[in-house]
Amino acid sequence: MGSPNNKPARIFSLHHHTSLPCTRAHQIGALLLIATTFFLTRLFDQSFSTCPPSSLNHDHSSPNVVHVSDGGSLSWPQRGYGSHLSLKIYVYEEDEIDGLKELLRGRDGKISADACLKGQWGTQVKIHRLLLESRLRTRKKEEADLFFVPAYVKCVRMMGGLNDKEINHTYVKVLSQMPYFRRSGGRDHVFVFPSGAGAHLFRSWATYINRSIILTPEADRTDKKDTSAFNTWKDIIIPGNVEDGMTKRGVAMVQPLPLSKRKYLANYLGRAQGKVGRLKLIELAKQFPDKLESPELKFSGPDKYGRIEYFQHLRDAKFCLAPRGESSWTLRFYESFFVECVPVILSDQAEFPFQNVIDYTQISIKWPSTRIGLELLEYLESIPDENIEKMLAAGRQVRCLWVYAPEFEACSAMQGIMWELQRKVRQFHQSAETFWLHNRTIVDRHLVEFSSWDPPMPLP
Repeated sequence: MGSPNNKPARIFSLHHHTSLPCTRAHQIGALLLIATTFFLTRLFDQSFSTCPPSSLNHDHSSPNVVHVSDGGSLSWPQRGYGSHLSLKIYVYEEDEIDGLKELLRGRDGKISADACLKGQWGTQVKIHRLLLESRLRTRKKEEADLFFVPAYVKCVRMMGGLNDKEINHTYVKVLSQMPYFRRSGGRDHVFVFPSGAGAHLFRSWATYINRSIILTPEADRTDKKDTSAFNTWKDIIIPGNVEDGMTKRGVAMVQPLPLSKRKYLANYLGRAQGKVGRLKLIELAKQFPDKLESPELKFSGPDKYGRIEYFQHLRDAKFCLAPRGESSWTLRFYESFFVECVPVILSDQAEFPFQNVIDYTQISIKWPSTRIGLELLEYLESIPDENIEKMLAAGRQVRCLWVYAPEFEACSAMQGIMWELQRKVRQFHQSAETFWLHNRTIVDRHLVEFSSWDPPMPLP
């Protein structure tokens, strides 16, 4: 072995060249070449960096590209995401863990998945089903990057299958039987909470799954809770569940109208729920009925809108107003893209999915909820139809990312969710109840090897 001081000669010192005289002309030429290279490099950098993600002409053969409508494409940035989807997800089977079936079917096992498929909480079923069929699913826990815990608790609760106390108890029982959950403290486990209540459906979420990845359309619940269950650094905002009949390409049950044939400038189709912003819009519609439509929606009875009638009203305005309700998110934001009216967000705390690839200033308007009034209508009226058409065209391109479609579709909500999940993958897993020895053996605080951890186990 050579001495540290006997360093090998540099490669360029082994090549001998015939020296040529360096004239002043050579020096000037070299300086001009350097200056030209620097100028062109800065020029190309600026031209590419100013292009919004949705307008870039990406290499369609790149694996991190998602093809969208009208021949366009979006790509997830390689930094933090990788160049292609390669994560592996383990999906817990409902009979694998005692109690998991109750979170899916209720205490009597009588609630079907199909019954939970519709409505705002349908994403919990759709994501579960699509993961079961995904090429990224693994049946080997030891090779999984992430673990998906299926549960339809919002639907089960609404249908009387479990009450709040039972949901809480059952979740704790399920988690105590998962060695991999204990190993990571839940950091590599994924949960879906698809309604405005978010993870608060599991009352003890802050104790047991505050480190886990939560998929939710909701980022704020502070109107009823002192704390939000959403953490922007670990959780993922997902699109709401739009009616399937509206998301089918080319055969939607209600087609958009040309701008010239729309009766109203704007509309708000929703209930008051005692919320200030909604009450202001309903009152504004009474003052300016020719500009703003806001019919009183009924829960039941002969005056209740059917799904087709609802979307027929929604498409009859240039702008669809989306105020805050019980929580900050609203399904109306996503529905507006399928009748092609520009969504106007009147919910200050609202969060939106896939912000690393979608520029929301191109496809929507966000207006302060404190300034709902005539000023809002006058502003919307001042926007030329040409600008509205551009926004609708941009929204038409990206709305496929709101659709929970099979994996073979080039663009879907699941494609976006998978990319966001891949960003959360960690190589190493540990928790307050996880320890390791010199030979890389994982043990608990009693020095019991990971392979011998038997449920039920104390949760981290």
